Amino acid sequence: MPIAQLTAAERDAALAGLPGWKLRDDGLAISRHYKFADFTEAFAFMTRVALHAEKADHHPEWSNVYNRVEITLTTHDANGLSTRDIALATVIDTLA
Repeated sequence: MPIAQLTAAERDAALAGLPGWKLRDDGLAISRHYKFADFTEAFAFMTRVALHAEKADHHPEWSNVYNRVEITLTTHDANGLSTRDIALATVIDTLA
């Protein structure tokens, strides 16, 4: 069964509950930047996220430079944002 893309209203309501997450200019993804004390903390955070993402079968687009982690979430099967992105963003915030 295809994954449904969020409507603009659903997206806006979801983002209201995700402080720090920003909508990409094209409206098809959300992103957030995290900063940690050092590389070890950043990498540990990424490991926790990776374990959850693998279990959920929904993987972030991300990068890491020293103590910074940048994450972008989108659902390729939905050609934009879906409830899977909102759920993963919520978990990521909890893990941070």
